[in-house]
Amino acid sequence: MDFPTLGAPDTGDTAWMLMAAALVLLMTPGLAFFYGGMVRAKSVLNMIMMSVGAIGVVGVLWALFGYSIAFGNDLGGGLIGDPTEFFGLGGLFGGDYWGETDGAVPVVGTIPALVFVAFQGMFAIITVALISGAVADRMKYGAWLLFAGLWATVVYFPVAHWVFSFDGSTAETGGWIANQLEAIDFAGGTAVHINAGIAGLVLVLILGNRRGWPKTPFRPHNLPFVMLGAALLWFGWFGFNAGSAVGSNGATGAAFLTTVVATAAALLAWLLVEKIRDGHATTLGGASGIVAGLVAITPAAASVDVFGAIFIGVASGVLAALAVGLKYRFGYDDSLDVVGVHLVGGLVGTMLVGLVATDAAPTGINGLFYGGGFDQLWRQAVGAGAVLLYSLVATAVIALIVKATIGLRVPAEAEEGGVDESEHAETAYDFVAHSGSPVTGRTPAPATVAAREV
Repeated sequence: MDFPTLGAPDTGDTAWMLMAAALVLLMTPGLAFFYGGMVRAKSVLNMIMMSVGAIGVVGVLWALFGYSIAFGNDLGGGLIGDPTEFFGLGGLFGGDYWGETDGAVPVVGTIPALVFVAFQGMFAIITVALISGAVADRMKYGAWLLFAGLWATVVYFPVAHWVFSFDGSTAETGGWIANQLEAIDFAGGTAVHINAGIAGLVLVLILGNRRGWPKTPFRPHNLPFVMLGAALLWFGWFGFNAGSAVGSNGATGAAFLTTVVATAAALLAWLLVEKIRDGHATTLGGASGIVAGLVAITPAAASVDVFGAIFIGVASGVLAALAVGLKYRFGYDDSLDVVGVHLVGGLVGTMLVGLVATDAAPTGINGLFYGGGFDQLWRQAVGAGAVLLYSLVATAVIALIVKATIGLRVPAEAEEGGVDESEHAETAYDFVAHSGSPVTGRTPAPATVAAREV
């Protein structure tokens, strides 16, 4: 097996990919701010700690065996990589990492293999962290960490093997969605967003709704946090999408530009829906529109031109803005709209590749609107459906196991008092009365936001 090979990496590509990996890691603290601002003051630390915990759990598992499952040589059918091949990243520290000989190191394409490992590991972390928004205010922190580790191992690592490819191949024989099906997912619309979105829905259904929902308002306690988080996500997403070219090249530039254009279009589309429907364009809506656009352009970033990016952005902004209200109609308490934004946005972006992909873009595929017929559309549908179905079933099994062993949900009194106190023995804010003496048990007035409650 000659993957990875031994060679001298390109310094420009390596520098960019190190930066891209750092940008993708930044997305998880950005998500922590985004989610943290959307919950009540008594839950913000727990929400932040769920993202921080995902970094710890997934970071260790990825280095031990996650990378090997995702990018090791295929064990059959393009379903899973060999977990022992790169166990503990064995074999990837070889060559001249200290500059003593000719500079030869294990490389993936034009970058050191360990840089590729780091970059892909950040995807695993953010995918797990995304799920946490669906279960805000009510899940045990220990149960979350156990679920995160099991879900990453059983769901994300194998699905990453299916979906992600490097020069058309996860390894010599790997990745059935990328290779056999030839569905396009440039940066993770299926493996990241559809995967996490449906997992969030399943976890909500097993965990149950928050006490008092939907009659009790659960408004965001800090909208500036929400917008700060959206801004950090947008910034980090350039590493997410443009970095998925695995080098500094034309595809990098195309993905960078389409990420800007689609997200801007989604932002405007969401605000327009709010204005027409509710009479106000809100800060929360603007932040959510940004994330919806980022999600939708992820699988298509190197497959569309400017017009395709605008089309995807508008479609995702409109459909996600409408989808977040479905939880009230169907009675599932997706606390921070993981389903409405990530599942719907991921499906929109993945499917629209089959319509607006153009061979003028780096991937060189024409969708239906550019004369390519239905060929790419059905491939996109099968890929999206397979990830959705597998994640649905596997998540249900994992959640039920955790529920039956250590339990998923905090006690009722802990939920009423706030999970920050019960799970972490901390509060985010030390409120002080006018006399200067601390006030215990005081909750600030809810932030004023019209339209959508979370």
